[in-house]
Amino acid sequence: MDLTGKTALITGASRGIGAAAARLFAEAGANVALVARGREAVAELAGEIGPKAMAIPCDISRYWEMDQAVQACVSAFGRIDVLVNNAGVIEPIAPLAGADPGAWGQVIDVNLKGVYHGMHAALPLMLAAGGGTVLTIGSGAAHHPLEGWSAYCASKAGALMLTRMADAEYRDRGIRAISLSPGTVATQMQRTIKASGVNPVSELNWEDHIPPEWVAKALLWMCGSETDDYLGGEVSLRDEAVRRAIGVA
Repeated sequence: MDLTGKTALITGASRGIGAAAARLFAEAGANVALVARGREAVAELAGEIGPKAMAIPCDISRYWEMDQAVQACVSAFGRIDVLVNNAGVIEPIAPLAGADPGAWGQVIDVNLKGVYHGMHAALPLMLAAGGGTVLTIGSGAAHHPLEGWSAYCASKAGALMLTRMADAEYRDRGIRAISLSPGTVATQMQRTIKASGVNPVSELNWEDHIPPEWVAKALLWMCGSETDDYLGGEVSLRDEAVRRAIGVA
């Protein structure tokens, strides 16, 4: 996939999936706007990537910050062609009756409202330019309840519906909206899950998880017309056909 001349904005870009995607998209020729709360980490990554990258400290749970991040991206690179809604949190890991309501709500603010904020800020600019691609990191948790994950499961189910809504409302105006369910990925989130010991996912070993670079390859592949059959739906990285398509089978 050649993204020369294109611009991608990636949330949660300071580590894990976001950082891997930022490196790969830049290698594919794209300008990359790296959005994350970790100011120092995202600045260091932008410096590593070079002039094609810019660091934008941002809390996506606050709409005005996400809107400013999108505007900064367009001011620097002149356009936004791809939005990758990657940022996400999983704590509190606790049963419904035991979770702190404020902390539970913060998961919704990041994982669901953060996706909405990104779409709401970027879609008008994409539409004015004739189209764009909106990719959101989903999860099997959008479809299956897992003990202790009520906020995470609910937020991922909602984020999947936002992908479906973006497709239903804007496909005929050039918007390509797709969700990616990667399975379990070797990131810090899995260390948090392992420490909780709450549900079957916490029983997995580190070597059971796929590397974030696989997810980055899937996201890059999803920018092309080859994945148009998935518009408004979800790509599963557990699917062997998908793994073959991105070269990791």
